[in-house]
Amino acid sequence: MKRSAINSLIRAAGQCFHAHHWSLPPRPRWDVTDFGLGDWRKSGLVLVNLAEEPEYCEKLMYAQRDMTTPAHTHRKKKEDIICRTGRLAVQVWAGRPDQSEGRDLVLPLNHEPASISSGTIIPLEAGSRVTLVPGVYHAFWPLSEECIIGEVSTANDDLHDNFFVHPAIGRYPGIEEDEAAGLRLISEKIP
Repeated sequence: MKRSAINSLIRAAGQCFHAHHWSLPPRPRWDVTDFGLGDWRKSGLVLVNLAEEPEYCEKLMYAQRDMTTPAHTHRKKKEDIICRTGRLAVQVWAGRPDQSEGRDLVLPLNHEPASISSGTIIPLEAGSRVTLVPGVYHAFWPLSEECIIGEVSTANDDLHDNFFVHPAIGRYPGIEEDEAAGLRLISEKIP
């Protein structure tokens, strides 16, 4: 992923956060990814880690229309995905998408249990949330021009607890240094 794209996405996310009155903590820990697929406009996400504790994690995320977080699951992490501004689509599966057709699952939607068919796309309006438990595969993307997405979860381990359907996906992108870094991402070692 080009550094210029990373810098541009961080600026766009910062402007969106500011416009919607989301204040970031001092020295926020940023992450930008194209999931190693080389096209952030299709598969991409901007994340800011707000809390990283042994028991829980909180993230604020930003995506533009057509930027998808690809289908994946976690073996340990339980999380709420929350639409903070805009509209968000969250697609869920009761197992691997290619192996869970016809299965149903029950997930809390705005804290109320909901029976959902595997593969269903759940549209979330601002303020709405879905709770995802380990083993539930999910993908999400904005239905609006841009979207602020919240995540509140049990302890987060991006290196060892993200299991993507697409075998070529990597959690952190390789970076092509075509301009100076505006800031260092959490995946980068600080010199």
